Amino acid sequence: MWEKIRQIWKISDLRNSIIFVLAMLVAYRVAAHIPIPGVDVTALRDFFQSNQILGLINVFSGGAMDSFSVIGLGVGPYITASIIFQLLAMIVPKLEEMQKEGEQGQARINQYTRMLTVPLAALQGHAMIQILRQSQRQIIGDLTILQYAAILITMTCGTMFLMWIGELITERKIGNGVSILIFASIVSRVPTMIQQALVSYDASQIINWVAFAVIGVVTVAGVVFITEGQRNLPVTYARRLRGARLFGGMETHLPLRVNMAGVIPIIFAISIILLPPMVSQFFMQAKTAWIAASAQWVITTFNNQWVYGVSYFLLVFIFTYFYTAVVFHPDRVAENLQKQGGFIPGIRPGHPTSEYINRVVNRIIPAGAFFLAIIAVLPLAVQQITGTQNIVVGGTSLLIVVSVAIEIVNQVNAQMQMREYEAL
Repeated sequence: MWEKIRQIWKISDLRNSIIFVLAMLVAYRVAAHIPIPGVDVTALRDFFQSNQILGLINVFSGGAMDSFSVIGLGVGPYITASIIFQLLAMIVPKLEEMQKEGEQGQARINQYTRMLTVPLAALQGHAMIQILRQSQRQIIGDLTILQYAAILITMTCGTMFLMWIGELITERKIGNGVSILIFASIVSRVPTMIQQALVSYDASQIINWVAFAVIGVVTVAGVVFITEGQRNLPVTYARRLRGARLFGGMETHLPLRVNMAGVIPIIFAISIILLPPMVSQFFMQAKTAWIAASAQWVITTFNNQWVYGVSYFLLVFIFTYFYTAVVFHPDRVAENLQKQGGFIPGIRPGHPTSEYINRVVNRIIPAGAFFLAIIAVLPLAVQQITGTQNIVVGGTSLLIVVSVAIEIVNQVNAQMQMREYEAL
C-alpha cells in the first residue's frame, strides 16, 4: 500500500489533483460550520435528535443542517435535477438527441441541470424553513420578508456553491464530485459517533458492539463483492487491411457490471422514503382535524421499522434495476461495436447483438439489485436485536462510503495505468 502511495505522489498531475480535491473538501467542511444568523442552534440540534427522519437527512448533509449552515441543503437539489433530466431524456426526443451529440450535448444538458437546481433548492429551502417555524421549540422566530428572502437566497447559493465544488472535483477525474461530497459528509460524522459511543459505553452492551462490528464487516464485504462483480462478454474484432498494414483480429471482452448504477439508487431510495414524512410535517399544525391526523399517521407509519425496512428494500431494488436501464443502452453499445468492426462470437452484429446484451443485463442486474437491497436492510435486523438506532444509519452510510471509496481507487488506478502506457 505504501509503495502505491509513493507511486501516486511521484506523478505530479495526479498528486496535484488529489491535493486540489482535499482543499475543496476542507472548504466544504468550513462552509458546513458557518451558521445562518437568526437561528437557535441549540434548539435546532435537539429538534433533529428527537426526529429520526430529519436526523437521517442531517447525516447526509454532514451535520450542516443541525447547525443550519449556509450549505444546509447539501447537494440534494442538484441530485434531484440530474435524475429529472436523465428521466426526461428517455421521453423527450430533443434531450435524447443531445445525449448522442457527445460532450457538446452533455454540456448543454449539464447547463439545464444547473438551471433547474436553483428553483429546486429554493423550494427545498422554503420547505425546511417552514418545518422549523412550525416546530414547538422556537427555532426560528418571526421573520420579516427581507430576512426570509435573505435566508432563502443564502441557502440556495450554498447549494450552488456545492454544485460548483462537485463539478470541479469531477473534472480532476478522481471520482464523481457529488458522490465524494456525500462521502465526506458521512465520514465527518464518524469521530462524533465514536465519541458518543465511548461516552455511553456499558460492559453489558458488548453483544451490541459485536453485532454492530459483524454487520459492518458483512456490509463492506457485500458492497465490494457486488461493486466489483461483472460479466465479461467475449468480443472479437475483424481484421481489416489499410494500405499495406493489417489491423484488428484481436480478442477482448465487454465488461457488464452487476451494479452499473453505483450509489445513485441508494441515495434516491432514501430521498423517496424521506419525502412523505417531510411533507407531512407541514400539516401537523393544520386546523382541519382529519388533515392533521393523516399527517400524524404518515409520520408514525414511516417511523415503524418494518415499514421503513420493506420500503427501503423495494426502492433500492427497483431503482438499481431502473437506473441501470436509464444509463446503459445496449443498442448504442451494439452500434459502437459494429462501427469499430467488433462482434460477439456466434451473434450477428447490429440488432441481434443489442438483444443479446439486453438479455444478459436483464439476468445479472436483478440479482445484483436483490443482493444490494438485502445489504441495505441487513442492519435493520441487528437494530431489532440491539435496539440501537445508530445501526440503521450506519448500514446506509457504509453502503455509500464503501461504494465511493472503491470508485475513487478505481479512478486513481486507471490514471496510473494510463500514464504507464504513455511512458511506454
